[in-house]
Amino acid sequence: MFIPFPSRPLKFISLFITILGILPLNVSAIELSFADALKLALENAPVLVANQAQIESARQAAIPAGELPDPQLALGVDNLPIQGNESFSLSRDFMTMQRVGIMQSFPNLAKLDARIAIAEGRLAVAEAQTRLVRLQILQETSVAWINRAGIERQLQKMTELEIENQHLAQSVKARFAGGAGMPSELLAPRQEAARIAERRDDLESAKQQTIAQLKRWIGGAAEQPLSGEVPEWPISYEDLSHGLHRHPELDLFMPKGKVLDAEVAEAKADKIPDWALQLAYQRRGPAYGDMVSMQVSVDLPLFADSRQEPKIAAKLAERNALAAEHNAALQEHNAMLESGLAEYKRLCKAERRSQEVLIPLAKEKVALTLAAWQSNRSDLATLITARQELIDTELKAITTESERKQLAARLHYTYSKETLVYGEGQ
Repeated sequence: MFIPFPSRPLKFISLFITILGILPLNVSAIELSFADALKLALENAPVLVANQAQIESARQAAIPAGELPDPQLALGVDNLPIQGNESFSLSRDFMTMQRVGIMQSFPNLAKLDARIAIAEGRLAVAEAQTRLVRLQILQETSVAWINRAGIERQLQKMTELEIENQHLAQSVKARFAGGAGMPSELLAPRQEAARIAERRDDLESAKQQTIAQLKRWIGGAAEQPLSGEVPEWPISYEDLSHGLHRHPELDLFMPKGKVLDAEVAEAKADKIPDWALQLAYQRRGPAYGDMVSMQVSVDLPLFADSRQEPKIAAKLAERNALAAEHNAALQEHNAMLESGLAEYKRLCKAERRSQEVLIPLAKEKVALTLAAWQSNRSDLATLITARQELIDTELKAITTESERKQLAARLHYTYSKETLVYGEGQ
């Protein structure tokens, strides 16, 4: 028996089903922008977790750096007889005394200050290393994202070429059916389609490799479709050279130098005597009164030429070596910046030449060759060759643009002042 439902519940059910049909589409349409990828990389990179642990370790190690050594408890027996009937007896009828005391060592203030400076310097080194790792993560994530975006653009171009190939195949069949063309021309579009399929396979493989690179930094989110564009950063020597001296890799030398300076100071402080104070309570027999004693001991650095001086010389040599390494690294980064800028200018010129000259000429050649083929003034092989040249030119232009953007990202996330602040702020 059919029981009709009221109209309003039916409308409600219909609306509910419509909403259920829409929701999965919205959920599955999550996209990955360039900024999202960088944010995820800075939040999820395991190497940053390791660096944060190193910072915490250095911070905890700095807490006791300037503290005095732990006091020492001293227990002993004085005037213990070793001969006669009372030998080795702890009887207090004689002058045997049971002693309990405490001793505190006091390193000189210069040594304590040096130890504090060493601990603070090592903390600064750990923080500088973290900033360097952050920038490396930004570089590698941005390059992987840009590389994938470029490959996906080439795949879109492959789709366009496949559609054009189908149109060409239809035109060849129509011409042959009309009595024009050679039978062998029927194979040319299929051969072209096979070459396009080969390129698509190569690009699909390259895309999966870029996704794998992204997964290293952002995990499963690398599978999401990309959206948006990459920022166009200002790339010039004037803009980037100001950040050269603040680059984290060069910044490492400053805290490292502070550590070595403090170690030199600590080695020199070994020439200043340390001292210790000992207080003791001595218990004797009833016939004798108990006593207290105080003892002060002082180090005697009498052989500095063979003990302290070699340590000082070794630390000074390390400091000089670090200064030389810093100068070498500064020159290397300056050379890398100039070389990168030269390559960036070349890529800009190549990209502009492709867009303004090479691609228009290749398209014009295809149009002229197509018109000649349609009017029976040229063969299909010439047209296929012209189309192949256009394909190569367009794909190369996309590759050049992608390489330029990747190089821009590396330069920006290496030398830009804005990037150095951003790398520290997350």
